[in-house]
Amino acid sequence: MLSFLNALPGAMSQGLIWGIMAIGVYITYKILDIADLTVDGSFCTGGAVFVMLFSGGANVWAAMLAALLAGMLAGLVTGLLNTQCGIPAILAGILTQLGLYSVNMAVMDFKASVAINVTQADTLEKLLVSLRFVQGAIRGDFPLWRHPILVVGLFTVGLIALLYGFFGTELGCALRATGSNGSMARAQGIDTDFCKVLGLMISNGLVDLSGALLCQYNGANEINVGRGAIVIGLAAVIIGQVLFSKLFHNFALKLLAVAIGAILYYIVIQAVLAVGLNPNYLKLLSALVVAVFLSLPYWKGKYFHAKVKTGGASHA
Repeated sequence: MLSFLNALPGAMSQGLIWGIMAIGVYITYKILDIADLTVDGSFCTGGAVFVMLFSGGANVWAAMLAALLAGMLAGLVTGLLNTQCGIPAILAGILTQLGLYSVNMAVMDFKASVAINVTQADTLEKLLVSLRFVQGAIRGDFPLWRHPILVVGLFTVGLIALLYGFFGTELGCALRATGSNGSMARAQGIDTDFCKVLGLMISNGLVDLSGALLCQYNGANEINVGRGAIVIGLAAVIIGQVLFSKLFHNFALKLLAVAIGAILYYIVIQAVLAVGLNPNYLKLLSALVVAVFLSLPYWKGKYFHAKVKTGGASHA
């Protein structure tokens, strides 16, 4: 129990970082109604671009901006394959993801892992987040405001505010209309192909931003860091939807629910590890968690409402 409590701040920090990625998944999965598998490749791209630029002396904000733009470029490729080449969205994402493996290797100078030298105090101070800040801020080695929960939490709130403002604009509403009813949107004169491409760019930009933050947190970027990222993103989206759909109706709160879902996901993972589960079973556990939460709305509609109707009929 003590080990779980000690690991809890780290789990919450990672959950917040992955929550930004999950918000990107939410944009494609829930708003655009597209199953975008680019995520597994583009997540690593964000970390790869960041670690190479930052290690080369670039400013941390400039490196994160470059990671964001790299993600948007990946989303652009997927969008063009879908809208201009007629390739189904899920296959377009797979093709982009496949190509990004080679791109990521090239960006990382064909190394499977590239590390940031966090042992140097001046390098560590330049990072926004780091695993070393988790316990260090609590012990007093670093200022409390450097704790990843506070830093990434404020970062997430800022992103949600920006997205809330954007999706309230005419362009944002057009993007939401495209995902809600593409035929009706086209009848209203909306360029749905453009909206799909734009949505995929925004989504993968957020995914890469999350990858850049995780690279800072871990102090390194590995070529397989994004493997299974789509499962984690979907888990966060579904957990947030199932647990908070009755409470959160505002669009900004729905995005917040996704971030909370990512935190809860990592807390569950940490709890399971604390009781001694072999880490090699984590992928299986992740798949089971997503399957259960995806099934809950169906079970609720099939069994719970069926009982209500039956009970109402017998009462009549």
